[in-house]
Amino acid sequence: MSRLTFAPPLSPIEPVTETLHGVPITDPYRWLEDQNSPETRTWIEEQTCYARTYLDNIPGRDEIRKRIREFLAIETYDSLQRSGNRYFFRKRLPDREQPCIYMREGPDGKDQLLVDPAERGEGIHTAVRPLRVSPDGRLLLYEIKEGGERTGTFALLDVESRRTLSDILPRGYLRGFAFMPEGKSFLYVHEALDSNRPLRHVAYRHALGTDFLEDEEVYSPGDGLQTRLCLIANRSRVGFLTYRFEDKTHIDFRLESLDGKTGREQILANADFRFGPVLAGERLFAITDRDAPNLRIVELRTTTNGPREWFEVIPESEARIQQWLIAGDRILVSYLQRESTEIRIFDLDGKPAGRVDCSSDRTVRVAGGSMEDGEVFFETESFTQPITIARFRPATGEQDIWSARRIPFDSASFSHTRVHFPSKDGTSIPMYLVGRHDVLAEGPHPTIMTSYGGYGIPMTPQFSVLVAFLIEKGCLFALPNIRGGSELGTAWHEAARRRNRQTAYDDFLSAAEWLIETGRTAADTLAIFGGSNSGLLVGAAMTQRPDLFRAVLLMVPMLDMLRYHLFDGARVWKEEFGTAEDPEDFSALLQYSPYHRIRDGVEYPATMIVSGDADQNCNPLHARKMTARLQVANASGHRVFLDYSRFRGHSPVLPLTERIEALTDRMAFLCDQLGLPTCAEGGLSCSS
Repeated sequence: MSRLTFAPPLSPIEPVTETLHGVPITDPYRWLEDQNSPETRTWIEEQTCYARTYLDNIPGRDEIRKRIREFLAIETYDSLQRSGNRYFFRKRLPDREQPCIYMREGPDGKDQLLVDPAERGEGIHTAVRPLRVSPDGRLLLYEIKEGGERTGTFALLDVESRRTLSDILPRGYLRGFAFMPEGKSFLYVHEALDSNRPLRHVAYRHALGTDFLEDEEVYSPGDGLQTRLCLIANRSRVGFLTYRFEDKTHIDFRLESLDGKTGREQILANADFRFGPVLAGERLFAITDRDAPNLRIVELRTTTNGPREWFEVIPESEARIQQWLIAGDRILVSYLQRESTEIRIFDLDGKPAGRVDCSSDRTVRVAGGSMEDGEVFFETESFTQPITIARFRPATGEQDIWSARRIPFDSASFSHTRVHFPSKDGTSIPMYLVGRHDVLAEGPHPTIMTSYGGYGIPMTPQFSVLVAFLIEKGCLFALPNIRGGSELGTAWHEAARRRNRQTAYDDFLSAAEWLIETGRTAADTLAIFGGSNSGLLVGAAMTQRPDLFRAVLLMVPMLDMLRYHLFDGARVWKEEFGTAEDPEDFSALLQYSPYHRIRDGVEYPATMIVSGDADQNCNPLHARKMTARLQVANASGHRVFLDYSRFRGHSPVLPLTERIEALTDRMAFLCDQLGLPTCAEGGLSCSS
């Protein structure tokens, strides 16, 4: 296991002190927030050299890379959509750098290439994805991304001629888009990056072939940093959703006909509850938490003279609704029942009409459907089986496989079990344990652990190449269902939201303690990993209890919780985390903010921090500042280093060769730190 052979690069300290609610806060690396300054760019180059000196010399890298390629260089399908008899989707051939957009005439037709990003001649970091298809299947809206950026450029393809039209929305955020029924124009809400009025929120109507400067302004709720406008539409109506991200999120919803024959109808004004509308013919349905914390589905019906009346179609249940979809004359509703997905089918009046058969050890997601004839697409996966896409017809209950990812992985050699452990406050927390049969039978074993704990997002069985590679090496994988998710309903989320965030971290730390106390692993063979909000979780855990972990993998994380809301669009997460502008939020944030919890002279675990310039969700300043601060403070002799790329961001669109190299780096780091055998050292075969 590698320890420091030379010191990390020098990170100059330029302290900036400000007083927040009477508390002086000193930031030694504020200068690293400026991504494009010469000082920051030089620092990144030095950090990259330091990281490569270690990563490139870990024994067994070639064998690790070979196995990772076997996992990743496979045929994949995703982003499936349908219009009439035409199916549009994204497919990547096994050795292609990026997926292309294809079409089939009918479900069993030949795959016809529509858009190949390589033909743009802009390099291997250009990625494309289908977004919308016109009702007649003649036009396709698709997104173009460069690297992992959150923004994109949005183009229209004439499907018959395979020609991209001149009507291109420039790089920015597309908040809503709808083809008009006559096929000659579209509605859109677009926030361009280079706009001279970036805080102006407007829905426009654009006629194909005209200059965007001539577009008709259809609706605007006004300007503002904390406002966001979105739109939904079907063939006859358009709805405008306005979100105002204040102390609570408030919503306005207005509805009007596309032909202009009926005026604009105000459905909601300043609502402080969740409201997700769907237009089904002339009917208006919505999912809401109004009087229903675990969500319910309602229909808003017109009355003679007054406002629309709310009629409950599918009531709240003990299990929280995870997804819902209207397909034809059926409503499909997905619930998470403890540890398995359940999908119930209802008619449009809420009467039960059947169920979808779901395996108890698999995650099932509703991936799309046809409002015309009710055809639905599901994605299913498990800890040991990668994603399969299936077609389902509610009227008959028939299912067939659209595509299945073929990965050389001996799934029969692995299994999972479900355990419970007590958290710090005595609450019983469920946890998945995954591994070879002999690893699950007894310990101790090297162990990797992650979780999420935020936004009400549940952690369910999913296939991860990182996990699959490590459990092949004899690792145990632990996935605790900590509070902050919604595995046990909305109350599970609320228990760790905003000022209660520490509850999620207590659950995660209690999971680590339980694994050690029960003899399943030891602190010097326990690694944790996570990205985005999970990166925040892992950062909080390692700074609060560094003694519990041997290695930490922090990917595109958020770590400076006193300033996170000042960058990109992160202010909209106020309801989840709070902000330092509020004195009570500030107190809670300061207690757990990983960047501010670092202490000089503490022995921290070996830490690999992953980020890049293109991240517009969790700004890479978090990773840069955390690296600098940890390197100075760390007294353990274990490496702390930054794996940084100009193209890396929050979107998983890096080309195949870079994905293989990136995952090879992470696996080499974890194998080195946990003492796992490489193939060259007599471990498991690199071929299956």
